[in-house]
Amino acid sequence: MAFRPLLPTTVRWRPLEGDGLEHLTIGPIDVATGAAIRACGTIIGGRDGSPYGVFYHIDCTADWSVLSFTIETTDGRRLALLSDGKGHWHTEDGIALPQFDGCVDIDLYGSPFTNSLPIHRLELTPEAGTAKLSMLYVPFDSFVPVRDGQRYTCITPEKLYRYAAEDRAFTVELPVDADGLVIDYPIYFKRVDI
Repeated sequence: MAFRPLLPTTVRWRPLEGDGLEHLTIGPIDVATGAAIRACGTIIGGRDGSPYGVFYHIDCTADWSVLSFTIETTDGRRLALLSDGKGHWHTEDGIALPQFDGCVDIDLYGSPFTNSLPIHRLELTPEAGTAKLSMLYVPFDSFVPVRDGQRYTCITPEKLYRYAAEDRAFTVELPVDADGLVIDYPIYFKRVDI
């Protein structure tokens, strides 16, 4: 099973509590880096009373493996990392980051979009069971990436997936649209009509 071919599209999510918005534009690209998909987004929101504004760019292969990402705050903090698409990361200066070996996907705090990356890439079916993943997770308060264990299970192909933290302390079911993009992230985010 596979989602429909990706066309240029724009979607937005808003948090269910507090103020904020994520605005995403995603579509196919053809560049010399080997990337086939580019996601560009802006997230405004707050955490523990601290407001933030973040811009991000994520480039992926045609099978949705992350090749690079750049995130930058409105106050000038920046993080940019590159991957071979197989979970081997390095900085822009070429410094290897072996602590993230095996992390094919990334997870950005406050972004329902990044949950779509493993859902799309894995093409899970209910018969496949649960996929156990290590994610390169970036919190917006520190911008210091960490390794984070996550689990994904297909409930209904191309429609509904279960996300669980590795320790299973948090579990949520994520509906997706025909593009494989998360529609709603129950208790946290809801898609906004544009």
